[in-house]
Amino acid sequence: MKQEMKYEQAFAELQAIVRKMENDELDIDQMSEQLKRAQQLIKLCKDKLTKTDEEIKKILATEA
Repeated sequence: MKQEMKYEQAFAELQAIVRKMENDELDIDQMSEQLKRAQQLIKLCKDKLTKTDEEIKKILATEA
């Protein structure tokens, strides 16, 4: 079973992609590939944040 990527890992990889783009380190083929990867990472981060937010709201609701 593939281990799920942690938020911090996804965010760090996303930052690395942005840094490469800003420094013009990618050719056209790499840029297309890296943009697709960045989209996956953004979705993963958003999903994790949404899930965490929902869990926190549930915990707070049961304590109220």
